[in-house]
Amino acid sequence: MNGHSRGQASGIERLYLDFDSFFATAEQHFNPALRGKPVGVVPLDSPHTRCIAVSREAKALGVKSGATIVKARELVPDMIFVVARHDVYVRLHNRIIDVIETCLPVANVRSIDEVVCHLLPCEAQEGIVLADRIKRALASSFSPVLTCSIGMAPTELLAKIGAEMNKPDGFALINASELPSKLAHLPLDDLPGISTGIETRLKAAGVEGFAALWELAPKQARGIWGNVEGERFWNGLHGYHVERPETKKRMFGHSRMLPVDWRSPDKVRMCARQLAISAARRLRRADVRATKLTLGLRGGGYRGKTSSRKDDQRWEWEGSFQPARDDRTFLSVLSDGLHRSLQEVNFKPRSVSVMLHGLAGDGDITQDLFAAQIDGAHPSASKQRQDHWEGISDLMDQLRSEHGPKALSLGPIDEVPGGYLGAKIAFGRIPDAEDFSGETVADEATHFCTV
Repeated sequence: MNGHSRGQASGIERLYLDFDSFFATAEQHFNPALRGKPVGVVPLDSPHTRCIAVSREAKALGVKSGATIVKARELVPDMIFVVARHDVYVRLHNRIIDVIETCLPVANVRSIDEVVCHLLPCEAQEGIVLADRIKRALASSFSPVLTCSIGMAPTELLAKIGAEMNKPDGFALINASELPSKLAHLPLDDLPGISTGIETRLKAAGVEGFAALWELAPKQARGIWGNVEGERFWNGLHGYHVERPETKKRMFGHSRMLPVDWRSPDKVRMCARQLAISAARRLRRADVRATKLTLGLRGGGYRGKTSSRKDDQRWEWEGSFQPARDDRTFLSVLSDGLHRSLQEVNFKPRSVSVMLHGLAGDGDITQDLFAAQIDGAHPSASKQRQDHWEGISDLMDQLRSEHGPKALSLGPIDEVPGGYLGAKIAFGRIPDAEDFSGETVADEATHFCTV
């Protein structure tokens, strides 16, 4: 159906709640001495690292997320830096959800600091009164420093735009009848869903601003995006609901930025091993097997418009194997990839990633008639060996659950700088409690940078 003939757009049906500088305000919440001060949260206790979040006080002084410690201190000499504590933030997130749900059911958790609520007509009529009720509940349950911005609109996309329009601690209600004029002042790169690449495509198509974006037809948007996401974006922007199909898990993996002194082959190997082991544990908890492992290295880099480094030197290797879920198989395949990297990679990697994919459940697996011939074992012996190593991995998982995450491991447990290996918060993924392999960090145990 042509989008221009779809009829009446929806009423106010979505509420989007987005916390302000969540990691930084979380640290200010747990440590009152940090409130009102410029704070930067960094992934490593290192002078070479960058801020993954900065407080509103730091933003007001010109420090942006992604700034290096050196650059931030040039702007704000007395800025305070703390090391991220991902398990603490996840626990806080879970408490926050409970408080929000005393006011309104949470329909979807989009990230560690963003949630969506579906509104009944009576709730939508409350408007800012409902938003203020949620904010008061959060302030009384935690502290006034832990603020959020709220948008209400016909669709999730418009509600998210509203939440981002008046940060921090803002509110915006967007009616379909106010479009496009209410959003006409927004630059394209302020709109969620428009990445640097999509913005480039839009400009190549002659779309230079919001007015031109609004005038696109749905099929034009689909053509510019190169897939159905363009048409979904068009619908959301114009006030029409398009529910996303439920996504199916396609891979388990982790990546890690490497400190300067961790870019040698032996340190890359140590990091990659721990990433693979962590991914394997998550895969077993999902009760699936993998048939492929991808090892990726990135280096070089140029600065993008957000000051983040864009890695332009990349190397990737993929190994295939029979459906597996045990550490021994994955580490053996990873070893082949690491050996290949020594022969082919001619740059110092800034990051390493390990992905387990080609997923299959037990019902999807067909026994390979030639597997036994390839490894020289009788079919029954090959199956026994697989069962043996799977049993060992399961036993290790059980013992770690009962006696602590570092009770035992297949091979050495290497300590990688920054900790939280395989348990870092990423957009769209909130780690489970089982992902954290270190000792539990107390809420009040702020980790100040020593550099």
